Amino acid sequence: MADALIVIDMQADFCPGGALAVAGGDEIVAPINALMDGFDAVILTQDWHPADHASFADNHPGAAPFSTITMPYGPQVLWPRHCVIGSPGAAFHADLALDRAELVLRKGFRAAIDSYSAFFENDHATPTGLAGYLRDRGLTRLSLVGLAHDFCVAWSAIDAARLGFEVRVIEAATRAIDLEGSRDRARRDMTAAGVALV
Repeated sequence: MADALIVIDMQADFCPGGALAVAGGDEIVAPINALMDGFDAVILTQDWHPADHASFADNHPGAAPFSTITMPYGPQVLWPRHCVIGSPGAAFHADLALDRAELVLRKGFRAAIDSYSAFFENDHATPTGLAGYLRDRGLTRLSLVGLAHDFCVAWSAIDAARLGFEVRVIEAATRAIDLEGSRDRARRDMTAAGVALV
C-alpha cells in the first residue's frame, strides 16, 4: 500500500485575514509542509467558487451568513463570500509548499451545489474523480490535514472511509470553525465511520 497526504483547502480566505477565516489556520502551514516528505504522494484541494455560488449568503437577499437553508440536496450553510475563482482569497497560503503536490483538485465550481468533500459534491453522489485517481496510483492509505477540521476535512475523511480507503486525520495539522458544536460532532461522525483521529 502507498500513502498519500491530502491537504484540504489551505487557502488565503480560510486563514486569518481572509473572508472565512478559521482561527489559527495559518499555524498549521509549517507542520503540513514538514509532513510532506513522509508520503508517497501529496494532493492539494482548492475551494473554487463562481461568484454566483448558491452557498454564498449574499446571493440570498436577506439571508445572514452562517444561517442554513434547504437545497435540493439537503441543508446548506450559507457562508460569507469566499474562494471566488481567480481571487487572491482563493490562492493557496503563501507559505504552503506547493512543489511537492502532484495533483491540485478544485471543488465547488458548480454554482448550484456546494462541495465540502474532496470526493463528492454535497449531494453525496456527484464524484470529483479523486477516488479514481488515488486507486489508479495505488494510493490506499490516506492522511488528511488542513481546513476546516469540522467541514471539508471531516466530510472528505468520512467519504474516503466509505469508499474503502484506510483513513486518518492528523488533528494537530487541522483547525476547526466549530459552528455550534460542529467540531465535536465531526469527531464523533469520523470515528463512527472508521476514521482514525491521531
